Amino acid sequence: MKQIKHIGAYGLIIKDDKILLIKKNGGPYDGKLDLPGGTIEFNETIETALVRELQEEVGVEITNYKLFDVVTTNIIWNHKNELLETKHIAILYIINEFKNDIKDTMEITEINDDSMGSEYYDIDKLKKEQLSNIALLALKKLGYK
Repeated sequence: MKQIKHIGAYGLIIKDDKILLIKKNGGPYDGKLDLPGGTIEFNETIETALVRELQEEVGVEITNYKLFDVVTTNIIWNHKNELLETKHIAILYIINEFKNDIKDTMEITEINDDSMGSEYYDIDKLKKEQLSNIALLALKKLGYK
């Protein structure tokens, strides 16, 4: 089995005990709810990746954010008929302020290849099987079950 590493920056947007999650299209979390964010490209800082990813995936321009924590998980998944074990490292930021409206639907494009849109979900009503491993770990770090 091939082993790979994935390092990404992710935003936690929480309002009235609801969390903003994206609907995943593709990748190891296909069909699950995940935190907005993603890959830190070779030529960018972690913060630049965070700003870019949230713009691409939910349509917002974040203006105030703070480093929260780092979580990691391993996930085994099938990518184009090849079994992969991915070490997923997620750098989590609390998003305090942003501009623009959150887009509840997004078109899949070259720039946005994995978010079908986003919405706020009542944290207490989310089921574990709906969530990506990273979203689950983030919620635990925030003190939710």
